[in-house]
Amino acid sequence: LRVESNAVQAPWRMHQQTFLNQLREITGINDIQVLQQALKDSNGNLELAVAFLTAKNAKVPQLEEATYYQTALPGNDRYISVGSQADTNVIDLTGDDKDDLQRAIALSLEESNRAFRETGITDEEQAISRVLEASIAENKASLKRTHPEVWSDSPNPYDRKRQDNCPVGLKNVGNTCWFSAVIQSLFNLLEFRRLVLNFNPPANAQDLPRNQKEHRNLPFMRELRYLFALLVGSKRKYVDPSRAVEILKDAFKSNDSQQQDVSEFTHKLLDWLEDAFQIKAEEERDGEKPKNPMVELFYGRFLAVGVLEGKKFENTEMFGQYPLQVNGFKDLHECLEAAMIEGEIESLHSENSAKSGQEHWFTELPPVLTFELSRFEFNQALGRPEKIHNKLEFPPILYLDRYMHKNREITRIKRDEIKRLKEYLTVLQQRLERYLSYGSGPKRFPLVDVLQYALEFASSKPVCTSPVDDLGASASASGTLPPQIPPSTTEQQGPSSSDVPSTSPVQRSVIHKPFTQSRIPPDLPMHPAPRHITEEELSVLEGCLHRWRTEVENDTRDLQESISRIHRTIELMYSDKTMVQVPYRLHAVLVHEGQANAGHYWAYIYDHHQNRWMKYNDISVTKSTWEELERDSFGGYRNASAYCLMYINDKEQYLIQEEFNKETGQILVGMDTLPSDLRDYVKEDNKRFEKELEEWDAELAQKTQQEKLLSQIPRTQTVQAGEPEYLEQPSRTDISKHLKEDSVQAINKALAEQEDRGPEAIKLEYTRLLKLAQEDPPPECDYRLRHAIVYFIQNQAPKKIIERTLLEQFGDHNLSFDERCRNIMKVAQAKLEMIKPDEVNMEEYERWHQDYRHFRETTMFLMVGLEFFQKKSYMEALLYLIYAYQNNKELLSKGPYRGHDEELISHYRRECLLKLNEHAAALFESGDDQEVNNGLIIMNELIVPCLPLLLVDEMEEKDIVAVEDMRNRWCSYLGQEMEPNLQEKLTDFLPKLLDCSTEIKGFNDPPKLPSYSTHELCERYARIMLSLSRTPADGR
Repeated sequence: LRVESNAVQAPWRMHQQTFLNQLREITGINDIQVLQQALKDSNGNLELAVAFLTAKNAKVPQLEEATYYQTALPGNDRYISVGSQADTNVIDLTGDDKDDLQRAIALSLEESNRAFRETGITDEEQAISRVLEASIAENKASLKRTHPEVWSDSPNPYDRKRQDNCPVGLKNVGNTCWFSAVIQSLFNLLEFRRLVLNFNPPANAQDLPRNQKEHRNLPFMRELRYLFALLVGSKRKYVDPSRAVEILKDAFKSNDSQQQDVSEFTHKLLDWLEDAFQIKAEEERDGEKPKNPMVELFYGRFLAVGVLEGKKFENTEMFGQYPLQVNGFKDLHECLEAAMIEGEIESLHSENSAKSGQEHWFTELPPVLTFELSRFEFNQALGRPEKIHNKLEFPPILYLDRYMHKNREITRIKRDEIKRLKEYLTVLQQRLERYLSYGSGPKRFPLVDVLQYALEFASSKPVCTSPVDDLGASASASGTLPPQIPPSTTEQQGPSSSDVPSTSPVQRSVIHKPFTQSRIPPDLPMHPAPRHITEEELSVLEGCLHRWRTEVENDTRDLQESISRIHRTIELMYSDKTMVQVPYRLHAVLVHEGQANAGHYWAYIYDHHQNRWMKYNDISVTKSTWEELERDSFGGYRNASAYCLMYINDKEQYLIQEEFNKETGQILVGMDTLPSDLRDYVKEDNKRFEKELEEWDAELAQKTQQEKLLSQIPRTQTVQAGEPEYLEQPSRTDISKHLKEDSVQAINKALAEQEDRGPEAIKLEYTRLLKLAQEDPPPECDYRLRHAIVYFIQNQAPKKIIERTLLEQFGDHNLSFDERCRNIMKVAQAKLEMIKPDEVNMEEYERWHQDYRHFRETTMFLMVGLEFFQKKSYMEALLYLIYAYQNNKELLSKGPYRGHDEELISHYRRECLLKLNEHAAALFESGDDQEVNNGLIIMNELIVPCLPLLLVDEMEEKDIVAVEDMRNRWCSYLGQEMEPNLQEKLTDFLPKLLDCSTEIKGFNDPPKLPSYSTHELCERYARIMLSLSRTPADGR
């Protein structure tokens, strides 16, 4: 019986099986009859059905005859994947009054129909609007925060400049990582990109908007075109999608707040795009049915063949995203097999069966095939959804031949064969288990080992006495009493311990003496052995045991080989040439990290031209590998797993093919691929960014010029009494003040050796510093802190810069307090005047001294941070250590001896974060409002802003593990019972913790550093380093 497509039924009946699958996933109820009745009673309203099924006191509806597997309304055969959660305003249906239920259903349908008639917007689309508006609202709210942020966007535009042809990222404008993941996946489909970029609004666009739905589509397409154009040709590292998101938000009005669901957004996005292209297609049609490129690209068809109560049926349905259950399956093919077969499929091949079931067969696959992995299920006990973290593997190339309608006969044969093999496999595995777990008690052992133990026992040297008698004899011989042996249960029991006098030596408590009382007598056999066994008995027994053991080994090996052979046969069942003709290549994987009600999304997208995987994580776009994708996407490891898979037809090369110039045949890249209007738009944006770069360069040039002018002022005017120390003063003359004592000592040493050798003091000082630079000091001594020249020598600074630095030290007017020093000063000043301007690059000279000041600042940050850490003042220590790490990283980028041990700073920075996270979690667990708020302040203002620093370097595995530990600690609360206000605060906070991009932001104000002389700095540095060596840290 083929059901005709013009049969008029309720809309929900068109996709009843889809709705049933979703109800099963959301509620966790597997009884098909209960689900059908709920869906019927709610007239197909999924939210009411969920509310009915999950109501605390809801009764199981009585089974009524259901109309099953019917077709659609005329002209509407779209398969819709509904992913929206139940509305929070659903009427309470937990009572027994059926009239209330009917009124609620009628009211819901009436409101839904009225809203659609007035606005052209469905309930589902209105639900989408709530999260979009929430995203924008959160972004705006973040700009109005009164508390100071640890981080802010880098004022340096070069930090936001695109490097070469690196892909452009998308800024997260407030819980919009889902938007970035989906848009980047679609943008990197070149055919989709071309469709969007070359979309021309209809000529009569001004007259078009007939309702709010149509009024939304064209402005959204305009902003999407602009966004795609910027992703193609922008000179920025990342671009802001706020205008596109604003359009989506403005299309709907709601006050609800939650983070959007990727599959739900993808479905609605394709709907909006399809509507926009449909308007254009209808305008351009020439008497024929218009073709919609979105439908051609993303929608396919399948044939549902089924039996209901012995009656066969067939109907064709259209699908976009294809939903797949994850729970209970190990790989994608198992998910697909389960999705394509419902119920007892044997009934399809029998004439007189009353069983029900159906099969799905693809009749037409879309060029872009998207699988929605259902990783969430409703926990009825807790009354909330939970994420499924099970591991699910999927291949880079997926062959879909076995699911095609044209191959259904051969597929059925192979499925029957696989079923038979699996049944046989189960029998073999049960037999093998009996060999590997032998015995009838709670403890079981491999049979081959049991036989081996029996053989070893039989072959042991026989003994003629019992082990108890042997111990008694040994005890008597050594002068001690043997332990009392409890009477047998068959003998008359003796007097109780209470009847025996306490003075009895037999009842004296045993004193355990190590290495004396427990020592094994030398003549006691180490293993049990038979008392009596003849040579003939032993020979027969050994022969039997050897033979049995060999037989068992052979049987076990044969079973294992048979099982492996069957597994291999099943794996290769669909590998013949006829079943590998429909290859689909994995294009994108959308990953979700977190729990059901909070998390972060990113995407792995395959670069088909560079043949490599790329990771798109908001503004961060980095090279990746299949191994990293497996780790983050398969699940079963951490809280991250794939949520959506996008495959493309591997034979349809136009999907990923570059454009060519029709005249020259050259490949079009970058701006050349854009239409003229978008090219102008991107050029204007690039001009604005270039102007920003020019203004930054001009500001730096002005600062440099001012420093040059200051350096040309006579030194007598620049050196004032009470000047700040080296760390506070950018002038290079400060180095002389710190080293005045060293200079005087060098002069005195030279004069002591010979009265007229005062000028040799400069040479002696250089010799001393060179020796320090060449020594290998202990960890607590860093000679670079003693003098800039030690730092310069170790980092191979030009000789002229070292010479000028040394001469400026002795040419400083601070030394002119007696005749000897004045003579040395005059010599140094004379030599300075002899240095020609072209011999020393003053800009390079200034850079070296700036780097040295930077090095001392970094040392101070590190030292103060470690001092706070040892005092357990982790909040204070964290900021100092973060600045120390960032400054040190910048120094080490110029050379290995420019900074300090990076691993040391990284360790204590990480420890600070972990300890603060534990403290914040403890405050949250207390339940006290004030302490909970304090804990969340620590997380929001200290921990969350610092996480990008730990994630930016993916080679630092310890940092990545630390971030996962911190996130997992807070995610673990999702499965616990807590007060509603705590649950609300946790739900609000978790997206911030999980939605953490790897953008490195600039600091607002570094912490204030104290001023120390060189001697004080070296002394405090040595003290803190010595204390660290006495207290080894974990992981160091």
